[in-house]
Amino acid sequence: MPYIAPIVEGHGEVEAVPALLHRIAQGETPNITRRVNFPIRVKAGSFLNDDAYFRKQIILAAAKAAQANGFVLILLDCEDACPATRGPSILSRAQAIREDVGYLVVLAYREYESWFLAAARSLRGIRGLPEDLEPPDRIEGVRNAKDWLGKRMAIPYDPVVHQLEFSRRFDLQQARANASFNRFYDRISTTLATMP
Repeated sequence: MPYIAPIVEGHGEVEAVPALLHRIAQGETPNITRRVNFPIRVKAGSFLNDDAYFRKQIILAAAKAAQANGFVLILLDCEDACPATRGPSILSRAQAIREDVGYLVVLAYREYESWFLAAARSLRGIRGLPEDLEPPDRIEGVRNAKDWLGKRMAIPYDPVVHQLEFSRRFDLQQARANASFNRFYDRISTTLATMP
């Protein structure tokens, strides 16, 4: 069974990312069952800046992916960093550790929750979000998507509480208006389609 071994940084993403991957896989390759490993959660600062920590996490994820000819997905928030610079750097570092495994590095600009903003209409009425919720004018210009959501909800947004539910419900096609999510979707669907 094709296998994905994710590395994520947020507590909420540990459950949300597998749900999102299954949704994309079901839409793109519905006749093929994909297995998604329980994600490895990393401290982003250590993962990016501590070579020993980075190596340990890559070795662990690569070993899991290699067992089933799968690949490692590294999904991080890039905040204000340039994804076009940081992504290839992470990829080359990972490949230098173990090159016999496929890697897919995806950096959410600015954060995972930014993807929800593009699909705001599909989240209307969920967790107290207004029934007339509209996405912001400049989706990727919002520096704190968690705060943007929280200010419009009945209770403050909490990734551990809300990220999985939103990941299961946001409209994937609406979210593709976010360039970061669109790249993620295209790269995941292409990788899934070419997996043995």
